[in-house]
Amino acid sequence: MNTFLTRCLMAGFLLAGCPLLFAQGPSTSGYHKLQEIVLGGEGGWDYLKLDPDAGRLYISRATQVLVVDPDSGKSVATIPDTPGVHGIALAAALGTGYTSNGRDGTVTVFDLHSLRPLARLTVGSNPDAIVYEPVTKQVFTFNGASHDASVIDAQRRTVTRALPLDGKPEFAVADGRGAVYVNLEDKAELLKIGASGPAIEARWPLAPCENPTGLSIDPQRRRLFVGCSNRLMAVVDADKGNVLATLPIGSHCDATAFDPEHDLAFSSNGDGTLTIVREEAPNRFVVLDNVATAPGARTMALDATRQRVYLVTAEFGPRPEATANDPRPRAPIVPGSFRLLVLARGGAS
Repeated sequence: MNTFLTRCLMAGFLLAGCPLLFAQGPSTSGYHKLQEIVLGGEGGWDYLKLDPDAGRLYISRATQVLVVDPDSGKSVATIPDTPGVHGIALAAALGTGYTSNGRDGTVTVFDLHSLRPLARLTVGSNPDAIVYEPVTKQVFTFNGASHDASVIDAQRRTVTRALPLDGKPEFAVADGRGAVYVNLEDKAELLKIGASGPAIEARWPLAPCENPTGLSIDPQRRRLFVGCSNRLMAVVDADKGNVLATLPIGSHCDATAFDPEHDLAFSSNGDGTLTIVREEAPNRFVVLDNVATAPGARTMALDATRQRVYLVTAEFGPRPEATANDPRPRAPIVPGSFRLLVLARGGAS
C-alpha cells in the first residue's frame, strides 16, 4: 500500500487534468453509483475492511480507524491511537481485530464486540498489509521498511518471530488452507508463505506486471488477482505461480477484490474507475466494465452477497509548486470533504 503522500500526489495530478483511462458509457456489469455519504474529518486514509455479518465497515484514517454503518455512513465507533494506520484484519472466531500502525511499528488488538483496544504489540518497521490466517490462528503483518513479516500468535497475543522477505511487501491475502500470499512491490514478485512454518515456499515473478499492489483470491479455482501499477491486472495460478492472463485496468490501482458468487474480479483505481473482470471460462478472462467512481478512490471493500462495493475519497485543492526542499508537494485535502462511495449492482439492496 502506498503512503498517504503518494495518494494525495496522485489525486493532485488527476485534478490537474490527467484524463481517465476509459471513456464512461452505460454500465454493462449492472454496477452503478448508489450513493455518496460525506464522512468529513481530517487526515489521509488507506484500506477498508468490511464485516458483513456485523454490518460494519472499518476505514483506516491517519491516526484512527473509523467504524461506520456501510448503509448510512453513521459512526459506530472509533478505534483511536493507530498512528499511520494502513490495514485492518478480523479474526471472527477469536472475537478480535488488528490494525497495522505504520508510524510507530505496532499492531493494535481490539475486541470485535466492544471495539475497545485490548493490547498493543511491537512488530517490524512500517507495518502495512495485515492478514489473519485461520488454520494456524496467526496474524501476519508485512513491514514495508524492514522488508519482513511479523508473525503473531493471535490466541496468546504475542509476536513469535520475524520472517525476512528480501523485498518491500505490499498487499497480502490468506487462502484459508494454511497459505498466505504477498506481493513484493519493488521486485514485482509474489511470495507464497506456508503459515505452519512459517516459511517462504515459493517466489514467483509477475512480469509483465510492474509494482504490484492490490491482491485478492478465488480460493476454489485457486486464482490470484494482482493489481499492477502499469495498468494491468495479472491473474496468477495460486499453486503453480504462473501468470495465466493480464487484463487492462485503470491507473493507480491500490486494491483488488473477488466475488466468488458471480465470478467477478474488481480493481479500484485512483483515476476514478472501477474495473470489473469476469471469468467466462476456465482461464479465460475478459474486462466486463469500467464503472465511474471518483478521482482518488483507489481502495475498496466488497460485499459479494449484497453485490456492493465501498470506496472512499475526498476533494483536493491545487497542488503547490515544487521547490528544492519539496520537489513533489502533495495536494491538500479540502477540509470536511472525505466521503464514502457506495456502488451497487442492478437492484441490489
